[in-house]
Amino acid sequence: MLIAMTSEPEQQIGVGTPDAFQRLWTPHRMAYIQGENKPTGPEAGDGCPFCGIPSNSDEDGLVVARGKHVYAVLNLYPYNGGHLMVVPYRHVADYTELDGPETMELADFTKRAMVALRTASGAHGFNIGMNQGAVAGAGIAAHLHQHLVPRWGGDTNFMPVVGHTKVLPQLLADTRKMLADAWPVD
Repeated sequence: MLIAMTSEPEQQIGVGTPDAFQRLWTPHRMAYIQGENKPTGPEAGDGCPFCGIPSNSDEDGLVVARGKHVYAVLNLYPYNGGHLMVVPYRHVADYTELDGPETMELADFTKRAMVALRTASGAHGFNIGMNQGAVAGAGIAAHLHQHLVPRWGGDTNFMPVVGHTKVLPQLLADTRKMLADAWPVD
């Protein structure tokens, strides 16, 4: 049996027995920490997850909406509930590589995502951006993607600041459905 120690040196309790600590288990983050699903190289055929997602169903790929040139997908490792990305179907690394129609649809999907997030979750604001290149923080630098992180007043508290932990109160599948239902259509 696994044993957890309490503050009393000679008192031991079994795992699962209540103690003074609150625990937030986030086992899904281990895949991110260990680098699972990272591309093996810069080309589209090198295991790029953004190239593979469109071949899945919306539910399995966490796709919120699909356009002609781009799609919107939930981030598997979100900073906040509703954190999504707008991704071109074409495997390009840099914003300057997008053609005119891709650039226009990426901008349009960004606006639609903001409307959907405000409608579905009452977002008060957004962090929107692209990390261009690994040195700029891009986790998958070989395939351009723009992040939209919804924000609410008071959403940053001691958990991320002190505990380096984010509390997400909803399953990704439920968030995907909520945003897909709120996605504005032409």
